[in-house]
Amino acid sequence: MHLVKAASGAVLALALAACSATDEDGGGVTTEMLLGAASDNSEWLTYGRDYSEQRYSPLDQINLETVSDLGLAWHADMDTARGQEATPLVIDGKIYVTTAWSKVKAYNAVTGEPLWDFDPQVPGETAVKACCDVVNRGLAAYGDKLYLGTLDGRLIALDRETGTEVWSKVTVDQSKPYTITGAPRVVAGKVIIGNGGAEYGVRGYVTAYDADSGDQAWRFYVVPGGPEEEGTEPEYLAKARETWNGEWWKLGGGGTVWDSMAYDPELDLLYIGTGNGSPWNQAYRSPGGGDNLYLSSIVAIRPETGEYVWHYQETPGETWDFTATQHIMLADLEIDGRTRKVLMQAPKNGFFYVLDRETGELISADNYVPQNWTTGIDMATGRPIEVPEARYGDTGKPFVSTPGAGGGHSWHPMAFNPTQGLVYIPAIEAAFPYFPEANWKPDPKRGFNVGVDQAAGGMPAIEAVREGAAASTKGALIAWDPVTQSERWRVQYPGPWNGGLLATGGGLVFQGTASGYVKAYDAANGSEKWSFAAQTGVIAPPITYSIDGEQYVAVMAGWGGIWALAPGGIVNETSGPVPNISRLLVFKLGGTDKLPDAPPLVRRPLDPPAFTGDPAKLTQATYDYGRYCGACHGDAVVGSTVLPDLRRSAALNSAETWQAIVHDGALELNGMVSFADSLSRERIEGIRQYVIFRANEDKQLGGIGAQE
Repeated sequence: MHLVKAASGAVLALALAACSATDEDGGGVTTEMLLGAASDNSEWLTYGRDYSEQRYSPLDQINLETVSDLGLAWHADMDTARGQEATPLVIDGKIYVTTAWSKVKAYNAVTGEPLWDFDPQVPGETAVKACCDVVNRGLAAYGDKLYLGTLDGRLIALDRETGTEVWSKVTVDQSKPYTITGAPRVVAGKVIIGNGGAEYGVRGYVTAYDADSGDQAWRFYVVPGGPEEEGTEPEYLAKARETWNGEWWKLGGGGTVWDSMAYDPELDLLYIGTGNGSPWNQAYRSPGGGDNLYLSSIVAIRPETGEYVWHYQETPGETWDFTATQHIMLADLEIDGRTRKVLMQAPKNGFFYVLDRETGELISADNYVPQNWTTGIDMATGRPIEVPEARYGDTGKPFVSTPGAGGGHSWHPMAFNPTQGLVYIPAIEAAFPYFPEANWKPDPKRGFNVGVDQAAGGMPAIEAVREGAAASTKGALIAWDPVTQSERWRVQYPGPWNGGLLATGGGLVFQGTASGYVKAYDAANGSEKWSFAAQTGVIAPPITYSIDGEQYVAVMAGWGGIWALAPGGIVNETSGPVPNISRLLVFKLGGTDKLPDAPPLVRRPLDPPAFTGDPAKLTQATYDYGRYCGACHGDAVVGSTVLPDLRRSAALNSAETWQAIVHDGALELNGMVSFADSLSRERIEGIRQYVIFRANEDKQLGGIGAQE
């Protein structure tokens, strides 16, 4: 068994000092407390529990022997029926959560008594800028404040006691399709926040603000800007410019830092994961290729100044939406007889990476899910050995990649058990067909700007094809040994998009599932020890805390996110049609609370009007639906239970009503904005006829969702 060291002497000293540290104002979260968060068993102070982001708690009251007595202590219903992805914070006996639409709620962590709530009033029309649901992943805490990133690009400081706004900063150009869904981090009195939007055409960056005043301290751009910046930019961007071609700055470039960060206080390095190219298709973004730094990379920077230190690019010349924004985790591991300070990540591209976190040196890499876009990683160069046909933009031919754009692992946090030496990965096994789009042009107003034909690979109304796709689209909880780069055990799920993870000193791994359960597994072998029917898909990661000697486990429940929206048909076939019932669930040993009976999943019948359109125009309408509608309303119009399934919409019966919604923006406050700038009335009517056509196909087939 290999040795896993918990922390260095310097960090342990900081942690011990933190045990007696107090804030001058009383009850505030100090730098010392954040540095020592790993030794604080009672609270959950920051997104990943501590700066290493291991999501491991030593609490062991709930363990292999007692977990069968785990029951619901209390629950709280949310006021928004969209995807819930947040990690709660627990401070001074109170639990703080964010919900969809960037709302914040505070409760007594023992009783569930509501204390306050905050609604930043995100405009409904912002939803069209969000590739992957109107979700929010959590808060940061420092001093007497909480920090929230909102979907419309604000960073807001709240008074932790009352929930009132202290200051607010707009941290993006709100005229562009930027969003914020990730949780901020606080390092040395600075609040650090990134953003999203690379499916639409933006330039990624991360910004630091003074935690007290909100003044901007620094901004770190991921990709170089336009020609006007050449000669004035930092050296790291000047070097990156040499790896780009064409006029990428007109398309945004991408590289958004929309989720993961970690911090090593001993090395004083902040690690950020960067996103995909904008557009995905490199043939349009950077004609002639190039590595396109610093897309799909781990970048180490100084948190005080934003100074670049090193980078490792996982997917050079990114062209598959293979982000490196997935969970970054730090640990000290014994490898080849010596202790190494490592950074670990299982990004979208399917490989598990172990890096030296001081230098960025690649220590090892191997695929944790099946993959076909490479023959492996060249350890001499650190680069993937691509198969030529994978670069669909160069060949002009489709490529069905495994993993696909959904990745082998998405945003859902992993967890690490230092006793077992295992990283637990919420994995996805799914392919994606990349059809290069001929003569692609960006649309600055609406729709996915990815340079890939989103409709060409749509699921046909052929039962055998659908069944085959569903059978090959899976999810798994994988226990991965980062030293040997091998799978120790797995729990296989029928579908993807299962929840984030928590590991505990009780020898347990907790996870929610897409099919509507919260489960506990034996950390050593994966055997199931406990299960709770949550009545909805659970995609958020659990946390644990202790108050007055009693251990609790808490998790946000609520089905949503990109997998619940875009590939709706596949999800319906694998995990079943899962409703959204958004709640905070809190468990303890002997808990006796009960959920109300689950309401029935009521859906309008699949009873469309007759198709009256021109069959010759279906090709254009199919394309328009794929580019402008599919990301929210489902591949090939097979919708989800989170947003309207258009096949069942009453608006299909009226061309006037359809035009009022799609062209005129009658439902803008709900997020359904006007598409008049992108689509003519004739093309909008074409989409209606395409939806009618598809609904009649499915009704006749009696396939996905037709029986409900």
